[in-house]
Amino acid sequence: MKNNFARWILAALLLLTSIWVPAVEARTSSRAGDNEVTDAAKLVTEFDVNGLKVLFKRRAGSQTVVAGLFLRGGSRNVNDKNAGVEALMLDVATEASTNYPREKFRRENSSTGTVISYGINYDYSVLSLATTRRFFDRSWDLFVDSSLRPSFAPDDFQRVKNRLMASLSDDEDTPESFIQVLQSRVIYAGHPYLNDPRGTVESLSKVTLEDVRKFHQEMMQTSRLLLVVVGDIDPAALKGKVEASFGKLPRGTYQPQPAPQLAFAEPTLSVTPRDIPTNYVQGVFVAPALTSPDIYAMRVASSILQQRVFVEVRVRRNLSYAPDAFVGSQGANTGGISVSAVDANQAVKVMLEEIARLQQVPVSDEDLKGSVQQFLTRFYLGQETNAAQAGELAQQELVGGGWRNSFQAIERLRAVTSADVQRVAQKYMRNIQFIVLGNPQQVDRATFLGQSGIGGKGQ
Repeated sequence: MKNNFARWILAALLLLTSIWVPAVEARTSSRAGDNEVTDAAKLVTEFDVNGLKVLFKRRAGSQTVVAGLFLRGGSRNVNDKNAGVEALMLDVATEASTNYPREKFRRENSSTGTVISYGINYDYSVLSLATTRRFFDRSWDLFVDSSLRPSFAPDDFQRVKNRLMASLSDDEDTPESFIQVLQSRVIYAGHPYLNDPRGTVESLSKVTLEDVRKFHQEMMQTSRLLLVVVGDIDPAALKGKVEASFGKLPRGTYQPQPAPQLAFAEPTLSVTPRDIPTNYVQGVFVAPALTSPDIYAMRVASSILQQRVFVEVRVRRNLSYAPDAFVGSQGANTGGISVSAVDANQAVKVMLEEIARLQQVPVSDEDLKGSVQQFLTRFYLGQETNAAQAGELAQQELVGGGWRNSFQAIERLRAVTSADVQRVAQKYMRNIQFIVLGNPQQVDRATFLGQSGIGGKGQ
């Protein structure tokens, strides 16, 4: 997804530590870990305002405050005819509001160092606020007015709509972006995620200003919303602000439902011709949902696979500059491998061999420790900001089974065993959906569809 959602989706991984302890110390450290989890969770205050769930995490001494008003639903809020209306609504809302016309809105943002932006993905969207603690009261007024009373001025609407359509129109211009479009068409066929919440040029071109206004009215119900705030402010004062603003919204009757899970019955290969010197490959398999206990072992397994394909494909064979293995953080989750290579057959063959090795040969304790530490360290560094921590709380609450899960991930990652890694590799790294952009004459179907190892070929 584009726009400013990246800082919220830094929470795609988990809030963790990089310290490993030997098995003989595990029982003692586990009790300490339980205390750490409890203490960390105590920093979060949860309260309800007329059906609106609010999560506030206090970070003592922090000079910044972030807030996010999250809208549940994502792709399921739109259809193929109006996809993009939610992104357009949120984007226009960041331009001006009833009490802050455009020039006044910009002056106030500039003078207080306030940033009001938005982001959207398949599961939910957010209108976000970033400001300093000093100017929080003024910035909050801007944020509330943008959320509840956007001006939706016709000139703002048309300018933003043109900008979004121009951005969408270049999705097929580069191989890196086009293969993502092709991948979505294949793996989300028949699934709500097929409706890209950003929309398409065709769907967005049909959205009118009246459509946007009507959609905003439908979304502004407390049953559809989640508010997350992180910073060093008084929780009682925050609650009063929420009651005075969002607490006046109607409740509505929205009942959130988990996204339907994906299922691939057999491996497939889809090749789109393009006259380029390098073939671009994405191979996607179903991954465990964030609510599944398997997600922790899968993250470790994917991290190990990522290291191995990098060594084998790039370092030892020099077949590709950036081979990768990945696992997502969506309601209907996926993982996979990707590579761009002149000799795509050889690169994919090596990557499939590494998947088979992960399925058949237990990971050594040393490899397991190293991968867990590397994975945790990388993400832990990414969780230093208020925005990332707000995003983590929101993601866990909206698609991860509850915000408290964000504080339990440390011990769950530490508990992953070699047998767990092997098991999830066998269970999930199968029936791979391959999408290729490049020269069809250079793609050997037998190589792509001949996955060996446990769980291969639809077993």
